[in-house]
Amino acid sequence: MRPVRSFTIHPTLPPKLERLQELAHNLWWAWNMDAIDLFRRLDSRLWETTYRNPVLMLGTIKQQELEKAAQDDAFLAHMERVLENFDAYIQSQSTWYHKQYGPYHEPIYAYFSTEFGLTDCIPNYSGGLGILSGDHTKSASDLGLPLVGVGLLYQKGYFRQYLSADGWQQEKYPINDFYTMPLQPKQDSNGEPLIIQVSYPGHQVQARVWQVQVGRIPLLLLDTNIDGNEPVDRDITDQLYGGDVEARIRQELLLGIGGIRALNALNIHPTVYHMNEGHSAFLALERIRLLREKHDLSFSQAREAATAGTVFTTHTPVPAGIDLFPVHLMDKYFADYRTQLGLSRDEFLGLGRINPSDPNEPFSMAVLALKLSADANGVSKLHGIVAREMWQPVWPGVPEAEIPIQTVTNGVHLQSWISHDMADLLDRYLGPAWRKDPADLNVWQRVEEIPDAEIWRTHERRRERLIAFARRRLHVQLENRGAPPSAIEAARDALDPKALTIGFGRRFATYKRATLILRDVERLTAILTDEERPVQIIFSGKAHPADHPGKELIRQIIHMSRQEAFRRHIVFIEDYDMWVARYLLQGVDLWLNTPRRFREASGTSGMKAVVNGALNMSVLDGWWDEAYQPDVGWAIGRGEVYDDHNYQDTIESHAIYDLLEKEVIPFFYERGPDGLPRKWIARMKAAMKVICPYFNTTRMVEEYTEQLYLPAAQRYERLTRNDMARAKALASWKETLYQHWPQVRVLHVETNALEEIKVGCNLEIQALIHLGELGPEDVTVELYHGPLDTAGEITPGTATVMECVETRENGQYVFAGAIPCQLSGRYGYTLRMLPHHQDLSSPYEPRLISWARS
Repeated sequence: MRPVRSFTIHPTLPPKLERLQELAHNLWWAWNMDAIDLFRRLDSRLWETTYRNPVLMLGTIKQQELEKAAQDDAFLAHMERVLENFDAYIQSQSTWYHKQYGPYHEPIYAYFSTEFGLTDCIPNYSGGLGILSGDHTKSASDLGLPLVGVGLLYQKGYFRQYLSADGWQQEKYPINDFYTMPLQPKQDSNGEPLIIQVSYPGHQVQARVWQVQVGRIPLLLLDTNIDGNEPVDRDITDQLYGGDVEARIRQELLLGIGGIRALNALNIHPTVYHMNEGHSAFLALERIRLLREKHDLSFSQAREAATAGTVFTTHTPVPAGIDLFPVHLMDKYFADYRTQLGLSRDEFLGLGRINPSDPNEPFSMAVLALKLSADANGVSKLHGIVAREMWQPVWPGVPEAEIPIQTVTNGVHLQSWISHDMADLLDRYLGPAWRKDPADLNVWQRVEEIPDAEIWRTHERRRERLIAFARRRLHVQLENRGAPPSAIEAARDALDPKALTIGFGRRFATYKRATLILRDVERLTAILTDEERPVQIIFSGKAHPADHPGKELIRQIIHMSRQEAFRRHIVFIEDYDMWVARYLLQGVDLWLNTPRRFREASGTSGMKAVVNGALNMSVLDGWWDEAYQPDVGWAIGRGEVYDDHNYQDTIESHAIYDLLEKEVIPFFYERGPDGLPRKWIARMKAAMKVICPYFNTTRMVEEYTEQLYLPAAQRYERLTRNDMARAKALASWKETLYQHWPQVRVLHVETNALEEIKVGCNLEIQALIHLGELGPEDVTVELYHGPLDTAGEITPGTATVMECVETRENGQYVFAGAIPCQLSGRYGYTLRMLPHHQDLSSPYEPRLISWARS
């Protein structure tokens, strides 16, 4: 029975406690331990049963408990202290951004992501991408960035996991009640719910705008499950990563186009838009459409302005992870929209194709993002290399090393992931600076001042809590699966609170190879069941509902954990989420990561483990490839890659056993007279000193700001001032450039040097270049030179700019340059021409390059 009218009931808080409602609706509490302790103090049991949701807790707590708290001087003093810290944080005028770049009045950076992992009670994420988005937003708040987040709000979010009696993953999708979560619906000027509209085939879809306040940062989330929408449209925001390819395009259309419309409806007009992965790439089209409409621009003119203020982060190291839409879906959803852009069908489809003239190529969201953003980046140094190789075809003719995809290595928000115990320890010995400026290398050097006994006892307490947590969860899991009473009872003594504990927690995709450590059962049995030096492994993670091979990995672990030899040594914790992750990361001794090399763009879980005193043992992939050094953890292999995956798995599984037997276990169990594992503790401290000050989102967001956001803002402001004058001029110049570029070529190259040149000499070169209707100011002519490999290729190459020294008739010019000859060996050179214009974000932006022919 549907109601004739709906209404919302809010808790009745005593006057003295009224500001708890404000505090509950600002996720600042989620990374402030004193604030969390305040809510837990009201009713610790209710705090846990409401899934650590202060809004739901305040709505369900008994009124007499609230009245009691309002008369409790100790509670009121605690609340006053928290609120003073909260107010000081929100109102501070001394943030990093304010000090560096001055005050601001509205968000000028918009951060779009399809998922945000912010806290346990807002399950709006599936894994690493969402957690990164959440940590990015939190650090933007800490740093005082004028940023606004934009995403979707899912009615079911990502699935909850449970296992069948056979160990097969099952999924359930609880319905989220947004009115009992730290969310608030935005309202229009009439006090009504703010609704935006987006065109879908033949009709309009409406979306309600919700806001999550993340410290200083507003996060806007769109929800289509509202009255007025057809059932199929209400389901657009039903599930994260649910449904087929058409469901995906419907979501991404809402995120990109609807997200900008939500900002406009709130009179928020950012200068820079950051696309976190390609899901939101349609936003670039909407920016262009709006600029055309407002300023009466052509598509090319509007594109120059929009692109100047757009940046793109790619997280995907393999083509299979890219969203590709078939042409018939693009026709279905964008036939009318592309006419508003002033584009033909082929021109529009070409924006999402590597080869615009290939009618069989699907529409790629990553290609669209790359073509409509001025800057792009990967998320680790190794991933930057992989991304440049992967996307080289988007810039035909450009050497792989020069593909304009830079790197901003991921980090983690330390205060969100550190345990209470470890945070207290760091407060005592490092002072508050590790919280206020976690990227300060000097602060982390003070870790050496922590007595070994204190850091070890702190870590042991967290391991004991992890084991207690794992036993409780295992007990409940076995009961839910209908396990026999003997098995349920045996869960009480699963795991050993003093044994070396290895953690593996992540998405169960096959390339992550969760079962690599289980490959040699006989050898693993000897390692785990050594009575004097026992070892145990705690697994947790979800497979995508459609990933049956990933589910099979989970089933294998469950079946192995039931064997008598492993019953006390291998445990799988169901329903991996932020809550489970914290227990694991804060309590394990060793964090295991085993992806196939080049498949992990970055990974961040190991960074979270280090701030809690855990050590990493990982394949040299993602972030670990740049973080690893022998005194901070262990590397599985040395980066070798074999074509035979079975052989690779065998080699690397043996490497794991060798490391455990020869280094990890001895380091952990070799104790002095005081019972302390001094070698292990030395590595804990070394890892914290090296990894914590760099692999955090404070450093990461500062880099995004300085390397991408600010340059993009300056470009956008420069191109759009004076009624878009420079954007129009740049578009006009590009039209001329594209028309006449085929005429650009090298006519003749000469040098008076012999084939053999002495070290210390310069090789002087002149070239006659034909530019046709273009002038020397429109191009950069370069000598591209370097050592020759065995195939006769220049590897690596260095570019040296040549100067125009003579103008001749018929569009011909003489350019001169010199190559310094500093080392002996076999070298070669060639010439290349690139477009040049002061307003290009990169010489590769027009995707034109002309090489001399041999």
